[in-house]
Amino acid sequence: MARVSAGARIHFGFLNLSLSRDRLYGGLGVGLDEPQVTVSAEPATEVHCRHPDAREYAERAADLLDVPGVDVTVERTLPRHAGLGSGTQLALAVLQAVATATETTVDIRRLAPEMGRGGRSGVGVASFEDGGAILDAGHPTARFTTDRPADGSWTVPAVAARHSVPDDWRFLLLVPEVDPGRNGAAEEASMRSVVERADPVTSDRIAGIVTRRLLPALAEGSAERFGEAVESVGRLNGTWYADEQGGVYRPPVGALVSTLSESPAVYGAGQSSWGPTVYGVTDADHVDEAITAGEEALAAAGIEGTVTVARGRNHGALVE
Repeated sequence: MARVSAGARIHFGFLNLSLSRDRLYGGLGVGLDEPQVTVSAEPATEVHCRHPDAREYAERAADLLDVPGVDVTVERTLPRHAGLGSGTQLALAVLQAVATATETTVDIRRLAPEMGRGGRSGVGVASFEDGGAILDAGHPTARFTTDRPADGSWTVPAVAARHSVPDDWRFLLLVPEVDPGRNGAAEEASMRSVVERADPVTSDRIAGIVTRRLLPALAEGSAERFGEAVESVGRLNGTWYADEQGGVYRPPVGALVSTLSESPAVYGAGQSSWGPTVYGVTDADHVDEAITAGEEALAAAGIEGTVTVARGRNHGALVE
């Protein structure tokens, strides 16, 4: 039997969504040690899996790897459509588990598109491979099409920069009990609508923040400056999405981010992907105060939810 465990990821935003610039997308994010997805697999004569999403991935994996069958079990899973990368991590964990269980060689990055993953952002795939804080290179804008490309017709964006997350950094995660983030066809339609009208000036401002503030903060290990930088990147990304999601942050995330940002223990806050997960950047010395700030943010907004703290994950998926 093979067992594969992969961590969640935060997606801070994109470098560029304007068709007037040379490269499109360019995802920015960080791998987390928790929460995790864990998948086990055993060889079988046909595909067996009770988890509806994982079964589709197991069938694809068996076909791609040319194996007769596999018995797949999802032991732990990430919250679905919460902005934590549940789809990509589950798909790749299934693919790796099937390959390991059947003693088949697999190139995760090459086959991720065949699993329907890694199209716009390469952060999820890179996080599965090596963890860390990741900036991907995006795609040449000339390749953009108004229709969604067929699965397998793209390549996963290359990693342009990767840094290990300092040991003393922590990431506050608020997952409010509200409707899930956009996904599937609705997400595709929203993204293409955003890209077709995105302001290129916003891209230039984000590029300046990433090169002059965010990457230096990572290299120097400053959680404070990193938090301030990712909050700025997230807020600027939100101006692109405002018409699609009902504000710079999707309601009620804006209220949570605003309250968190007032806490001196939280160096920067924002929305991960389409939400509803809200992140806050803090450090080991301020974890208790950050958790209190998260609980107070949920209470002030009148929303139920969970508040947890995660470390950065500086390695890829664990395979047993």
